[in-house]
Amino acid sequence: MTEASPPSLALYIHWPYCARICPYCDFNVVRDRGRVEEQAGLVQAVLADMEAQSRLIGPRRLASIFFGGGTPSLMPPEAVAAVIERARALFPPAGDIEISLEANPTDAEAGRYAALAAAGINRLSMGVQSFDDAALKFLGRDHSAAEARRAAQTAAGIFPRLSIDLIYARPGQSVADWTAELTTALDLGFEHVSPYQLTIEPTTAFGRAFARGTLVPPDEDLAAELYEATQAVLEAAGFEAYEVSNHARDEAARSSHNLHVWRGGDYLGLGPGAHGRLTLEGARTATVAHRRIADYVAGVAESSPWAEQERLDVRDAAEERVLLGLRTIEGVPLALLRSLDLSEDGGPLAELIADGFVALRDGRVAATASGRPVLDAVLRALLT
Repeated sequence: MTEASPPSLALYIHWPYCARICPYCDFNVVRDRGRVEEQAGLVQAVLADMEAQSRLIGPRRLASIFFGGGTPSLMPPEAVAAVIERARALFPPAGDIEISLEANPTDAEAGRYAALAAAGINRLSMGVQSFDDAALKFLGRDHSAAEARRAAQTAAGIFPRLSIDLIYARPGQSVADWTAELTTALDLGFEHVSPYQLTIEPTTAFGRAFARGTLVPPDEDLAAELYEATQAVLEAAGFEAYEVSNHARDEAARSSHNLHVWRGGDYLGLGPGAHGRLTLEGARTATVAHRRIADYVAGVAESSPWAEQERLDVRDAAEERVLLGLRTIEGVPLALLRSLDLSEDGGPLAELIADGFVALRDGRVAATASGRPVLDAVLRALLT
């Protein structure tokens, strides 16, 4: 008999530093300036945290690595290489794995792309957000549209996998403007597009402007038109919306890291404020690292990196799996919904099927084209 392979594990590394804080961002981020010594200490803390958690969770097979932030393209390439090398040693992968890093498309950061690829990054996720200079200024970005195009061309010659993030439903944006931006991204050769509707978070600069009445987002009808244009343009170009906000040219272009998370796989969160989901003593466990950098570094030194650790009961774990899985085109097993006392023969699940918002096929339930734009309402109907 052959020995069974250990369970798979994805790694998320949070690098909280940014050259500037965007007015729409509510992530755990800080300004990058003058923090060289602090950053070196954080890298060592991440490595030590990974070592300690590897002893806690036991043998695992590395499925993917994702460097997020913040702006991890500001991370020293030698630090990126050190994290990747340690991860491979602690959780040996079965073969080639996806190793992604989020990057800004400034000229300065594009100059680091080759070094990041040499460190082991094979998929770059570029936070372009817009190809319109006025929109970039409004969004507080520190690059121009021309820089974004140059960075994309540079990246295309270095990385085998390229993804782009774009923000739509901005104040004053028309369907024609948005269609042109999407077309630009496709012309630059991106194989993966993540278009996000602008969300106004209360704690951000945009949230405060909205509360004052000085920022007015598009109304619901225009937002719906922009969403429909997104689907139409990308579908016509051969992209599939394999998740609500993620479109890929083919299956190979899909993010294996994100799919691992959406399918309910275990992932280890490293860095300030990083979230994780681990199977500990047979139970799904949610973890959140200390948010402040100093607290995280001190916590790792004291063998207490987590500010929060919650053992999910069976029902909570199943509901979380539904929340994530219904975002994807593959949906979730019908058996999972039945474990939540939901039946295709009656009640909210049967009603959603009858109304055409979800479909049952081959033992799985997935949101339909009609259900995806109102997925939050679909999930509320199912889980409350």
